[in-house]
Amino acid sequence: MLSINTYNAISKSGLSLIEDDLNYHLNGNGDPDGLLVRSKNLHDFKFPSSVKAVARAGAGVNNIPIDYCTEQGIVVFNTPGANANAVKELVLANLIASSRNLYSAVGWTETLKGSRDEDVPGLVEARKKEFVGSEIKGKKLGVVGLGAIGVLVANDALSLGMEVVAYDPFISVDAAWRLSQDVQRAHQLEEVWSECDFVTLHIPLTEKTTGFVNEEGFQKMKKGMKILNFSRGELVEEEALKNALDAGVVGKYVTDFPNKNVLSMKNVIPVPHLGASTVESEENCAVMATKQLKTYLETGNIKHAVNLPDVELPYSGKMRVTVMHQNIPNMVSQIATVLSGYSVNIADMINRSKNNWAYTMIDSDQKLPEEEQNDVKRKLKSIDGVVSVRLI
Repeated sequence: MLSINTYNAISKSGLSLIEDDLNYHLNGNGDPDGLLVRSKNLHDFKFPSSVKAVARAGAGVNNIPIDYCTEQGIVVFNTPGANANAVKELVLANLIASSRNLYSAVGWTETLKGSRDEDVPGLVEARKKEFVGSEIKGKKLGVVGLGAIGVLVANDALSLGMEVVAYDPFISVDAAWRLSQDVQRAHQLEEVWSECDFVTLHIPLTEKTTGFVNEEGFQKMKKGMKILNFSRGELVEEEALKNALDAGVVGKYVTDFPNKNVLSMKNVIPVPHLGASTVESEENCAVMATKQLKTYLETGNIKHAVNLPDVELPYSGKMRVTVMHQNIPNMVSQIATVLSGYSVNIADMINRSKNNWAYTMIDSDQKLPEEEQNDVKRKLKSIDGVVSVRLI
């Protein structure tokens, strides 16, 4: 029986996939085969040696020590696209709200609660001109990053009558197929900064993207630009942002990641990290993460791992061997040599790599006795560069 431990509040829709499966034990006392998490910080977590995979019910994996997990042979999954619609809707809502000064207007109107009933209509009519905004129709929106969310935002902004230009030098084939042909392509980021009335960020936070929007970018921006950041706060260099807001280069900054420093700046619209906070999104993420975790534990197939490539092979034999290893020469031949020593006939195999790591999966049309299986695992694990071996 396989065991999965959960952390944080996981949607019932995801938990039921484990609870209703007689082959699984949920939150048992023994060592778990997999972990299912949302926001729990695992950087100081003591991983049991039994853990084979971690599934994050969400897209961001900043709370998971990816490098450590990889070195220990632990596959880390996330759920890209599961919360995409929720984030897209919030981006579009704030696109309109920031343009129409909606939050400021509503905030002022609430101050009238202490006024006399007969005075409120007159006060509203007298002061409403202070909150005159502009329509988004006909304005130019720059979408930086064309992942699952960026594509949805770009396509729906077109439907709202906006002119949309997108920048993503690493757009995937799947995203390209889903993107409307009416979205203009920016070949350089400077085109987005200099031409757009709004910019929305949809790129992951990495060492290379930290401070992605910085002083150099602000100097090239169209004056009065509104920036929406529903990806990660660290993408924007805060001191440069403050200067740009004070100078009017940035008209408004809408962020889903407020902190004390950003809250002190003018013309900031702070949203309390609501991007994926919908019932539907939490259910989608939980179901997707649970299915990925179970599929890997049961078949060795990998889909949407952050530290390994997608590797999927229909089961075609009686025994499956999976090996997670460094992406270095001669690994596959060494694995095959070990198997040939036990007269294992290879029925099918696949090898894929991602950066410095690779994953090899081999199906055999024969199943070895348990004692020989243990020998095979031990010998494969002794190969320099191999971090994980499983026989399924």
